[in-house]
Amino acid sequence: MSHRPEVKAFFDEPTNTASYVVWDPATKAAAVIDSVLDFDVAAGRTSFASADAIIAFVAAEGLKCEWVLETHVHADHLSAAPYVQERLGGKLGIGANIIVVQDTFGKIFNAGTEFERDGSQFDRLFRDGDEFAIGSLPVMVLHTPGHTPACMTYVIGDAAFVGDTLFMPDYGTARADFPGGSARELYRSIRKVLALPPETRLFMCHDYKAPGRDAYAWETTVAEERARNVHVHDGIGEDEFVAMREARDRTLSMPRLIVPSIQVNMRAGRMPPAEDNGTVYLKMPINRL
Repeated sequence: MSHRPEVKAFFDEPTNTASYVVWDPATKAAAVIDSVLDFDVAAGRTSFASADAIIAFVAAEGLKCEWVLETHVHADHLSAAPYVQERLGGKLGIGANIIVVQDTFGKIFNAGTEFERDGSQFDRLFRDGDEFAIGSLPVMVLHTPGHTPACMTYVIGDAAFVGDTLFMPDYGTARADFPGGSARELYRSIRKVLALPPETRLFMCHDYKAPGRDAYAWETTVAEERARNVHVHDGIGEDEFVAMREARDRTLSMPRLIVPSIQVNMRAGRMPPAEDNGTVYLKMPINRL
């Protein structure tokens, strides 16, 4: 591939999330992918150290932020996208099936008629096969549902940002048991990603350190995933994968931050409207998740 972006990862250990700044070395045009808003769930307090580190890096490198991208509506951390966009500029983008997620979780959280379920909180809704650019870098968007209906993979030059679809080869694949998820769709999405050229760099959204590995890791390649992914390496068929994934998902607890994360992230990283006392509240649905 002739286009090779520069990539800087920022790993948030409390949520095991990798955020990225990716940029075109020729033009200094950049995108921020899957930023994290720090959230103390016990105190209900937000802070911005993780996002500020990204903002400081962009400024120090003299980059121009053209895009603030989300791979999906995250269930394990709150997005800092509006905060990043306010300070760096750029358009906020996510997959067009955000409207499916908004409809599903708008009902679960009884969000009310004031909550728009049309994706209008974002500047751009991407569909499978859409193309755009970051400076001179070509970007192709792949719809890769299964973990959620709105999951997207951004192929930027020789690098692909896969969200929660894949993990490092020794850890496997994402869960598919959230509302709207599908293990069968996940398998097909993964095969779509793994059909990219073998040398394509793959950047994960999370790492949890597989047993026997001491260091966090978030970058691999298509070739490595096809050869060594413990859940979905070449030779694993769809039915075999679905049986494994569904059995494994039945053993998993809900993510620690799913309740606040979904309410905020379905609003493009914004909090619900303040109530008449000026305070913002997040709801806790009982026996729904």
